[in-house]
Amino acid sequence: MRLVLHKNFKKSYKKLSAKLRAKVDDALCAFYCDPFDPLLKNHALGGSMVGKRAVSVTGDVRIIFEEYDGYILVIVLDVGTHNQVY
Repeated sequence: MRLVLHKNFKKSYKKLSAKLRAKVDDALCAFYCDPFDPLLKNHALGGSMVGKRAVSVTGDVRIIFEEYDGYILVIVLDVGTHNQVY
């Protein structure tokens, strides 16, 4: 699997506190090892975000991503609170 960080993700990531960035890093590492680790709560999105998926970093923080060619290429689109990314 290849993870590509979208410019929107990088911009949102820089705005996070150091503590939250560390949690995002941990979540991305866990995702890379096992995208369906139950702790990540990987789920498909609906509505205007059909085709995208999300994983949980904390109770309110999500990482939004899209898959291309199955799990060969994953584009990480955004990170932020539930209200910020949906």
